[in-house]
Amino acid sequence: MHKILYILLIFLLIGCKEKKEDTKLYFTKYDETIEIENQQKHKNGRMKFKLIQSKTLDMNQVFKPFQDDLAKFSEEEYQQLKPLILEQNIPSLQKSIKDNKLTYEKLTLFYLYRIRKFESDSTKSLNTIISLNPNVLKEAREKDKNKDVSEYSTYGMPILLKDNINTKEMPTTAGAIALANNRNTNDAFIVQQLKQKGALILGKVNLSEWAYFFCEGCPLGYSAIGGQTLNPYGRKIFETGGSSSGSGVAVAANYAVGAVGTETSGSITSPSSQNSVVGLKPTIGVLSRAGIVPISSTLDTPGPMTKNVIDNAIFLEAMLGFDKNDSHSIKNKEDYKFNLFDKHEFNFVKSKIGVLKPLLKDSIYASTIEKIKKSGAEIIEITPPEISYEGFLTLLNIDMKHDLPKYLKNNADRSMFIKNVKDVVEFNKKDSILRAPYGQQLLEGIVKDSTTLEQLEIIKNKLNSEGKKFLEALEDKNLDAILSINNYHSGVAAVANHPTLTVPMGYKKLGEPISLTFIGRPFSEKNLLEIGYAFEQLTEVRKIPKNYQ
Repeated sequence: MHKILYILLIFLLIGCKEKKEDTKLYFTKYDETIEIENQQKHKNGRMKFKLIQSKTLDMNQVFKPFQDDLAKFSEEEYQQLKPLILEQNIPSLQKSIKDNKLTYEKLTLFYLYRIRKFESDSTKSLNTIISLNPNVLKEAREKDKNKDVSEYSTYGMPILLKDNINTKEMPTTAGAIALANNRNTNDAFIVQQLKQKGALILGKVNLSEWAYFFCEGCPLGYSAIGGQTLNPYGRKIFETGGSSSGSGVAVAANYAVGAVGTETSGSITSPSSQNSVVGLKPTIGVLSRAGIVPISSTLDTPGPMTKNVIDNAIFLEAMLGFDKNDSHSIKNKEDYKFNLFDKHEFNFVKSKIGVLKPLLKDSIYASTIEKIKKSGAEIIEITPPEISYEGFLTLLNIDMKHDLPKYLKNNADRSMFIKNVKDVVEFNKKDSILRAPYGQQLLEGIVKDSTTLEQLEIIKNKLNSEGKKFLEALEDKNLDAILSINNYHSGVAAVANHPTLTVPMGYKKLGEPISLTFIGRPFSEKNLLEIGYAFEQLTEVRKIPKNYQ
């Protein structure tokens, strides 16, 4: 009898120990006072952070739904899976799953474990994740019932969304406390498309609050919900780019297969460039904007951000579809994957590439152009004309003044008390230290701007003409693309409604990423992806951040 009681006691103790382990708090707040003081010495004013950790987010709660599953997933298993997953493209992942070396569930667990591993380490955390889909493992197990899947499919692939894109499973905050309870929404159209293709929505990532149309001169990648996103190639040293900061950082750090970003002017190309990932800003209309917190219905678009061009094409195709709720949406049955899976199928031999003369002063750009020329491309040097951006801020002001109320009325949680920009400004004033520590100058500017819709149309047309004037060589000289650096000419492409694709080009002396950006004609995404793929295969420069291997 005593022996039986002894055995029962042992089991109870083991059970208690396991339960204690399961409820371990991986994420703890730390004193960042000295860290912030040191940051004030940074030469870049935007890098003089006022805070790093989120004051509102509890990552232990974010990870709570995965507590039991992660308790069974060991460090040893994580290390064994790394060669199959880390830096691998979608076709490779799908092949490993088809060959029974991997499952969609294990792939998802790997990313969850990896995110927790780095984000719970105060010396490596990047502050990328805002929320996680509590159902994602259940959904992954369902995907595992079907292994007859194309290698060029997003089926079963865990992806992350910028947190201005609506999902049923998680709030959509745009990084703002004003939208913290924006929970009961329908999926954005592109999310519906991704789910129909079988993609797994892993979670939401941080962004520059209100897509960086909030505070003036504040850090890129900061939001009151998510805190300060950091660049994995140089934490607190290099900027993350914005506003899709979390999307670029998460992809660079291998936190998911890919991420969706959004761009008004540079918000995909900038963080993609700064984090050495591939980012595509499509022509307006290629992808729906319905269900996305807006800045400008004139310029906004979502786009894929990935580690390589093949994944970008696969990802783009998964989001396509005509949306009657977006007046710019087009019917598009283009096969963006065509020619991308054979290195010899497409190269630079028949390409005619425009090069911007002023940029040839950059040694990395100049040497890259020389490589492209040697590979067979015809290089046309261009001295672009001077153009005016007069009215650009007004365009954003008036579009957001009218577009945000439409989103809040038609796409937000019905209980939201915020109805317009003025409401946001007044809400933030009630606790500016928490809600707007860097100020909210741009939102205040929207409230003050009295430009009429008739005047706005004149500004739009003028800006569009100026942008087209800068890029006229694309038509006049029959170019396949004009080459830029990072997001240097994202504003030009935005107002002219031209697509851009940025691909890693190299690293500066201190290790900061730099990218080559291809600007194409409207609706030439397929051609841009083919050229971008040829460039990627020619150079193969992307390196995983050394502290995130």
